[in-house]
Amino acid sequence: MDIREIKKIAQRYTPEQIEGCITRQVETGKNICLEDEETEKIVNDLSKAVVVRELVDSGRSLADALRELARRMRRLQQGI
Repeated sequence: MDIREIKKIAQRYTPEQIEGCITRQVETGKNICLEDEETEKIVNDLSKAVVVRELVDSGRSLADALRELARRMRRLQQGI
């Protein structure tokens, strides 16, 4: 998924709705937030979107929230 899709989902759904989509995807293999992908990829992408949405809801700009997501992902990849 590209960053545009994450932005769309983060803007369209609340964190609770995205979490619900993740739960439904894991339980049933379907959800309303994101379709036409494998479950693992959907859960991964929705997890990114919920982080962005929570950061925006806490007062950060969308651009800043996306940068923070990228920073967190880099830290995880580096094992910090």
